[in-house]
Formats: sequence, C-alpha cells, structure tokens
Amino acid sequence: MRLLLRLEGLAVLAGAVAGYALLHGSWLWFAVFFLTPDLSMLGYFAGPRIGAAAYNTGHSYIGPALIIAAWLVTRTPLLEFVALIWIAHIGFDRALGYGLKYAKGFGWTHLGPIGKARQAAA
Repeated sequence: MRLLLRLEGLAVLAGAVAGYALLHGSWLWFAVFFLTPDLSMLGYFAGPRIGAAAYNTGHSYIGPALIIAAWLVTRTPLLEFVALIWIAHIGFDRALGYGLKYAKGFGWTHLGPIGKARQAAA
C-alpha cells in the first residue's frame, strides 16, 4: 500500500508539472515557490498538535482546490500557477513518503511512520 501511495504522489507531481509546462509558467517562479508549503512546518515550534494542524493545512489538496475554484470564477492566470505549484509540492512530498501528520509527532503520517518514528515502530 505504501508503494502505491508513493507512486500516486509521483503521478500527481508529474501531472502538475506537465500542466504548468503546458500553461507556459515561469520555471524561475516554480523553483522559488516550490518549497513554500514547507513553511507550515514552523507550526511545530508551538508543539506537535498545532504543528500537525499547520503542516496538514499546507499539505492538503483542499487549499489548491480552493484556489482552482477561485480561478474558475476570476480566470486570473496567477491562480492556476499557484495551484499547480502547490499540487506539485504535495505530490513530491507524498512520493518521498511524507504524508499528512498526526498530532503524535512529525514522524507519524498517514503514509506510515517516518524517520525516528519508523525506527521506534519497528
């Protein structure tokens, strides 16, 4: 199951990058903003529960879906690019095994434990 979920993340990454390329997005802006969702990890300074909530907000497809909905209403091209970069980032993380977090700690994800949590679970 873990492999299938990681491959799914890779497919999402590839699809978002392909969409971005077809829309002729700036690769400089893609590179600059690709890691922006990781700023949500700063929530862990307030503890694991708030950190998990912040991380999950930045790494859920709900945010990009809302941006796409806004794009459908406004047709503002920038919104397309923002959504695709965000989706690509989420797919990249999921392909690497970084899933949505549980309040138990950063290493406990919906894709299974990672890092020290994985060692502890073994």
